[in-house]
Amino acid sequence: MAATDRPVFVFDGDCAFCSSCARFIERRIRPAADVLAWQFADLAELGVTEEQVSSAVCYVAPGRVSAGPVAIADLLRRAGLGWRAAGAVLGLRPITALAWPVYRWVARNRHRMPGGTAACALPPDHPARAKA
Repeated sequence: MAATDRPVFVFDGDCAFCSSCARFIERRIRPAADVLAWQFADLAELGVTEEQVSSAVCYVAPGRVSAGPVAIADLLRRAGLGWRAAGAVLGLRPITALAWPVYRWVARNRHRMPGGTAACALPPDHPARAKA
């Protein structure tokens, strides 16, 4: 990824819940970042692996890759003022530590979330199913 490239927020495009969230991000949050399903991304060019992006959303910026709630905080900090404040709060270590178990719970149950389908369910041995 070239230093002048926009950051990229990578999500699971096979998941209806994740895709719904990505559309919300693009329409409502409008960050200064591209939002891209990992299935359509050049992972090698981004410097991430399929294992990384299939386990959690990732935020890829020059010299930085973050995942899960840290990635969400990084994304929010590149949006409008209200969203930047939310990203700053989410990025605080104690808040992030509390956010990881919530993120993992959502990942394990995303097929039950609004917009989710049975295709969103993770297999029992998937890394995102790790206990919080």
